[in-house]
Amino acid sequence: MRKWKQNEAVLQSVICNRCGKPLKVENGVLKEGCLQVCQTFGYFSAMDGTQVKFDLCETCYQELKKSFLIAPQEEEATELL
Repeated sequence: MRKWKQNEAVLQSVICNRCGKPLKVENGVLKEGCLQVCQTFGYFSAMDGTQVKFDLCETCYQELKKSFLIAPQEEEATELL
C-alpha cells in the first residue's frame, strides 16, 4: 500500500499488504525491494473494470512464490536504473 504526500507526487510510505511491514522510504524514494502489482481486469474477467493495486515485501513475495504450481518467470536484469 502506497501513500503519497497530499497534492504532490512524492512517495511518503510503502507498507506490505500481506504482513504490514513498513518499507524504507527516504526523500520519496523506496530504498528496499518490493513487488508492486497494478492490474486492471478487462472485459472477459468476472472482475471487469476493477483495478487492483498492492505491494509485497521481498519476504512475502518469496512466500507467495512457494505456493505457485508453476514458478513465475524471473531473469537477471543487466541494467538497473
